[in-house]
Amino acid sequence: MGFGNGSLLDRKFTDRFTRMLPGDTLGDIRPRQVMGSAWAAVAPAPVREPRLLLWSDRLAAELGIADTPQDDPRVAAVLAGNEQLPGMRTWSAAYAGHQFGHWAGQLGDGRAITLGELVDHTGQHQELQLKGAGRTPFSRGADGRAVLRSSLREFLCSEAMHGLGIPTTRVLSLVLTGEQVIRDMFYDGNLAAEPGAIVCRVAPSFLRFGNFQLAAARGDLPLLEQLLDFCIEHYFPDIDAADEIERCASWFNDVCRRTALLLTHWMHVGFVHGVMNTDNMSVLGLTIDYGPYGWLEPFEPGWTPNTTDSEGRRYCYGRQPQIAQWNLARLAETLLALDVAENLLQDGLSLYAGTFSARYRSLQARRLGLPEDEATIALASKLPAMLEQGEVDYVLFHRLLSRLPAGSSSAEELLAPLAPAFHRPEPPAALVHWLLAWSSLAARSGEDDEERRTNMDALNPKYVPRNWLVQVAIEAAETGDLEPARRLLRVLQRPFDEQPGEDGLAARRPDWARNRPGCSALSCSS
Repeated sequence: MGFGNGSLLDRKFTDRFTRMLPGDTLGDIRPRQVMGSAWAAVAPAPVREPRLLLWSDRLAAELGIADTPQDDPRVAAVLAGNEQLPGMRTWSAAYAGHQFGHWAGQLGDGRAITLGELVDHTGQHQELQLKGAGRTPFSRGADGRAVLRSSLREFLCSEAMHGLGIPTTRVLSLVLTGEQVIRDMFYDGNLAAEPGAIVCRVAPSFLRFGNFQLAAARGDLPLLEQLLDFCIEHYFPDIDAADEIERCASWFNDVCRRTALLLTHWMHVGFVHGVMNTDNMSVLGLTIDYGPYGWLEPFEPGWTPNTTDSEGRRYCYGRQPQIAQWNLARLAETLLALDVAENLLQDGLSLYAGTFSARYRSLQARRLGLPEDEATIALASKLPAMLEQGEVDYVLFHRLLSRLPAGSSSAEELLAPLAPAFHRPEPPAALVHWLLAWSSLAARSGEDDEERRTNMDALNPKYVPRNWLVQVAIEAAETGDLEPARRLLRVLQRPFDEQPGEDGLAARRPDWARNRPGCSALSCSS
């Protein structure tokens, strides 16, 4: 299937997953255990009045559908699941997972329905999936729908992550359904009707750790082997080992490496996923399943945006690297069923730890504008405690650090450019000493101030989808005003650039947002 250059309505879809892997073709959407299958055939449930609200021009162009008229009602119908195009064979995936550290058994796509694949401008297949398109056999009694609130959050954050250069699923469109969805946002008995919405998510594959866990847990070794063969053939083409054991071990090593690189990205920009269950971890090393995510504002390693996680803080910012390794260990257990030696899998886990450590250390030095040496590593190790003590904005601090002059011994001169990052009027004295040490090391680095600033700004974003900014866009969208969301999307697509007139979208969290729902606390409800 070649690359297109016209309307979405003219494209012919294909799908390798359903053609190459066993599936359940009953079309029965009642909650049930789907056995012996990687997928279940499911048709999206039609909605009353689909209306296209947002569209990613950049992603559309990459998919060869940039000429699509966005006001065409048929386009909205397709992106809502009301109409299918040639080649579409709609289905939902079967998978399991550990949720908050506990085995949950079969989970699966409870409201995600795949339409098929298109070939992008690089020749890579991209899977298009509707989230919120109705019930599936994996819905476990839920309605299979999504609301505007969570759908807009996913649209903005996934496209922002792409702009940041972080591996991620994407979102092509957001459609309003014309129907109301009942949700209890914080699971406290306060039910409310919210506008329903559907996003069209895009990724080379949505395969998760949990796809492999389900087959292994059921002792379905033929399915596990088929999943591995499919995954390696299409997404890990550099693995060419003839021996099956070596092939599995190489695949696991690559998953570990990709996951390590992903986690360094998250930690670098202050992203907190919020619900790192094994069913929310991509084997391709993509950020997947944008639910109760958040962004560090004042630096706080123990912060989690997920109210469900507020007591144990399993998925807080500071624990994310360790949780990723724990999740990889659960994936490794699935390969034991295929007689892969435990020591080979341990090698993969060690590769994860070593890759994360080396990459993160390198990024720390480069984002501070300093050479990667022992002095820099020692200085970097002291910074988190001081940022937390001083309630300093994580993103702004690193962005503004490049404005400091090297070699200065004036505390006032060093603090002045950082003032927008401080939530407290007086920064801690320890931070002043740290800045003086940084200035001294920067002076010895050999770079002039302008060169250093250019290099640091290329690594430290000015704009990220801060929780309060996204909440403002949501509240406006719920009244029919989409301009805040469109403006935020435009800015987030160029997060490292200075954008005149948009400094308000880089500002630290205002006081009114400190404890406001949606700004400081979210839930899995969507």
